[in-house]
Amino acid sequence: MFQWMRQVSKLGSQDPGAIFEQSTPQQLSFIRQLQKDLKKEQPLTRQLKNLQVTVLDLETSGFFPDRGDQILSIGGVKIKEGKVQNEKVFYSLVNAPHALSEEISELTGLRKDELEKAPSLASALNGFYRFAGTDVLVAHHASHERKFLQHATYQVLGSQFRHRLLDTSFLLKIAAPDVPLKTLDDCCNHYGIPIEKRHHALEDALITAELWKCMVEIVERKGYQTLQEIYAFLNS
Repeated sequence: MFQWMRQVSKLGSQDPGAIFEQSTPQQLSFIRQLQKDLKKEQPLTRQLKNLQVTVLDLETSGFFPDRGDQILSIGGVKIKEGKVQNEKVFYSLVNAPHALSEEISELTGLRKDELEKAPSLASALNGFYRFAGTDVLVAHHASHERKFLQHATYQVLGSQFRHRLLDTSFLLKIAAPDVPLKTLDDCCNHYGIPIEKRHHALEDALITAELWKCMVEIVERKGYQTLQEIYAFLNS
């Protein structure tokens, strides 16, 4: 009851249609156990090609979750032993039709009628965390994903966001330090990664995964084998 009251009080200044479904005891129990498991992970000293990675992308209604913008869809794909696992993917819409503007609908192709039938944010987020497990997370322009995951995880699951989340620019600083690459399209064009569809959470996650895989191969050829070595170089 206290958690529900806390969620409602935090949402008081937002769109009244944005009240989220309360998390179930099973969802909360899973998140607590996941966070314990995350503390046991030691990804810094693992070889980059052996990291368990989930690449993700979010489609959102805007850029500011603390001002009421919401997650509309979540996409994810696994990378294992340096290979993109195209058969191991996650995709979920989120029940937030009130948050979908005409501009975002045109950009993403999302429709209000499909969002009306979608899982709640709590269910979609819990499903993604079950898919990702204790993997290191990767995203392009990851600050966007970080803000929304931090906000949503606390808001609907009553917990802090604990995953290690890396931005693709983390490796770009070594893989292509002198090339002005910013957008996902720029990066994919530079490395010859085909782009079939954009602004779809799963499709963007898939091409971001190919980008990450490509850059890991380049970084390893340059002599960097672990996250720890990359952190040391970037901080030097």
